[in-house]
Amino acid sequence: MKKLILALLLISAVSTTAFASTDTYVLDPNHTNARFAIGHFGTSTNHGGFYNLTGEIRIDNKNQTGAMTIVIPVASINSGNQQFDDHLKHADLFNAEQFPQMTFTSTQWKFVDGKPQTIIGNLELLGKTHPVTLNSTRFNCYESPMFDGATVCGGDFEATIDRTQWGMNFMVDAGIPKEVKLSIQVEAVKQ
Repeated sequence: MKKLILALLLISAVSTTAFASTDTYVLDPNHTNARFAIGHFGTSTNHGGFYNLTGEIRIDNKNQTGAMTIVIPVASINSGNQQFDDHLKHADLFNAEQFPQMTFTSTQWKFVDGKPQTIIGNLELLGKTHPVTLNSTRFNCYESPMFDGATVCGGDFEATIDRTQWGMNFMVDAGIPKEVKLSIQVEAVKQ
């Protein structure tokens, strides 16, 4: 019995130590969004974005590791054109009725000079999951006057994906590119 208690105490101590240096941050939906840009028949570029994102970031600066989950509500899509937004929600594109959210879940973080440079993870979209690599263009932590001096961390991340991997094939044969540029702005408040 003493050995069992000692083992449980040891496991508890190791678990506590493993997470002692990890800080948890909750996404601020007012400063977090995911935007996309896609070519339009070789002329202009169509843009749109998703808002009211939720999720969590965990950062261990000492060990330079992290974890991030971002939940993206499809119905929040906004291109500035209601007719286009309605079409984007339709079954031949984001299919908001059947798949009301997308989720990005990180699997690996790579740090450079103490800041996350690359976040590798999986994007679930239209019921399919494929890897996506987000590259940081900036990242910072600061004491926010909007959150009573609480620490806020965040940054801008970019990726280019092939939308057909998730089965979004709308008008590829007619000249709309497969490649979509993603820009994700994230800010999260330390808990």
